[in-house]
Amino acid sequence: MPGPLTGVRVLDLSRVLAGPWCVQNLGDLGADVIKVERPVAGDDSRHWGPPWLKNAQGEATRESAYYLSANRNKRSVAIDISVPQGQQLVRDLAKRADVVIENYKVGGMKKFGLDYQAMRAVNPRIVYCSITGFGQDGPYAERPGYDYLFQGLGGLMSVTGERDDRPGGGPQKIGIPIVDLFTGMYATVSILAALHHRDICGAGQYVDVSLFDTAMAMSSGQLSNYFFSGKVPGRIGTASANITPYDVFPCADGQMVVASANHSQFESLCRAMDKPELAADERFADNAARMANHDALFEALSSVFRTRTCAEWEDICYRAGVPCGPINDYRQALAHPQAAHHGTKIELEHPHGVRVPGVANPMRFSETPVEYCRAPPLLGQHTREVLGEELGMGETELVRLEAEGVIGVLR
Repeated sequence: MPGPLTGVRVLDLSRVLAGPWCVQNLGDLGADVIKVERPVAGDDSRHWGPPWLKNAQGEATRESAYYLSANRNKRSVAIDISVPQGQQLVRDLAKRADVVIENYKVGGMKKFGLDYQAMRAVNPRIVYCSITGFGQDGPYAERPGYDYLFQGLGGLMSVTGERDDRPGGGPQKIGIPIVDLFTGMYATVSILAALHHRDICGAGQYVDVSLFDTAMAMSSGQLSNYFFSGKVPGRIGTASANITPYDVFPCADGQMVVASANHSQFESLCRAMDKPELAADERFADNAARMANHDALFEALSSVFRTRTCAEWEDICYRAGVPCGPINDYRQALAHPQAAHHGTKIELEHPHGVRVPGVANPMRFSETPVEYCRAPPLLGQHTREVLGEELGMGETELVRLEAEGVIGVLR
């Protein structure tokens, strides 16, 4: 079956992560994606290695693992958008597109004649999405920024890590570029909503998504706590700010996450641990009482958890209906039976003659499944194909444009 976005064409002018992550989602859903990159250099993230993909001879290529993680299901066309001929090529491609996405600085696309107004002039049905650090307006709009900045600026690091009075205390960066990834997801949702609106009304529209706004939106729960309590949230390590026991507990051979989210589960946990008196203790009578006496409850539970291994407690808690599990590294996570069942690791044939691994899209459809049709492309791999098929360019014209540096062609 064709994917749910079969027939949708996306012109991708983005690079690094937030934009490419959004567009990879659209490509996984069946959209035809044309990724426009700079000749010679390409997407910045192509150079963010090691590690690098190794070719069939076992030699390191210049395809970084970072780039490969966010660029499957795309065709790469190398065009210099800083020159008028390159700009015209992009506008011509936009005439046949449904979506344009870019993540240049505010005003960058207008300088090239590739902003929303220019694209709408050639295609009124276009959905045009801009991803920036701070959005299109406001006192910080012209400032650049990457994920790390917004983890700090948006408050995420202030609630990540151990308390200052504990070993290793202090703000911590989240282990993945979570603001970039969430921004890409918000952009995906926004584009799909705008396409739906266009199908109803017939006209495209402009979509503005920023990393700063995303970082704030991600913190809705913490900010809600602040709105209602007046207390600025702080770092509390692995504990929850609102429910307990919802923490990491020490076992005989390691540590384990226990996520008891309601009173029934707490009572079940106490029975499973052969400590029913804890559930009857007035200090732990309900979640509010448990939060007020968090440290006492943590110590009482920890003394019992230390008596068995993580595997033993996982089995005990599972039979009691209490969510729990070990803290896996990524090797262990990939080896988990559920990851194997869902096909978390995928592989695609790469032009370098090897199969390049990737991570499956978590969206699962009963009638229009996600497809993995193209490995992340080499720079300019599809320049001839796209410009020939979409714009009707012949070999003579392609050779001329390449000689003039307007386009890049894979050889």
